[in-house]
Amino acid sequence: MEYRPPKLSELADMNAMMLRSKAHWGYDAAFMVACVEELTVRPEELKLHPVLVAFEGEIPLGMAKLLYEGKTCFLHHLFVAPEAMGQGIGRKLLDWACRSARAGGFKVMVIEADPFAAPFYEKMGAVKTGTVASGSIPGRELPKYELAV
Repeated sequence: MEYRPPKLSELADMNAMMLRSKAHWGYDAAFMVACVEELTVRPEELKLHPVLVAFEGEIPLGMAKLLYEGKTCFLHHLFVAPEAMGQGIGRKLLDWACRSARAGGFKVMVIEADPFAAPFYEKMGAVKTGTVASGSIPGRELPKYELAV
């Protein structure tokens, strides 16, 4: 397994992997269509935000993206391909995100999680601090966590 930032030519496969990961939890087609915009990393974002992808050969099996907004560091994305879940990829990506946030001077990382990912973040030590509105689905609330980095 190789962990590195994605190349521009790999974004389409990485974005498709994120959608497969989300769909793994049984969301219907309409829900998934509503998520496409939010779950698409664009070329210009690679210059603005740290992104790390886990590759097996040329196949992306996981990815994490940080987003810095003022004095807040967000774990903006963390996805693992369904076929690679349970192999420690998510933990390694989260460890990278924590190290990157710490190197950027942050003490805490905010995570707005999919409800199905909540047990993973809790296992990793994140503390639930409330909820936040979904960026894709009107009326849907997501659990919000903070993780000391």
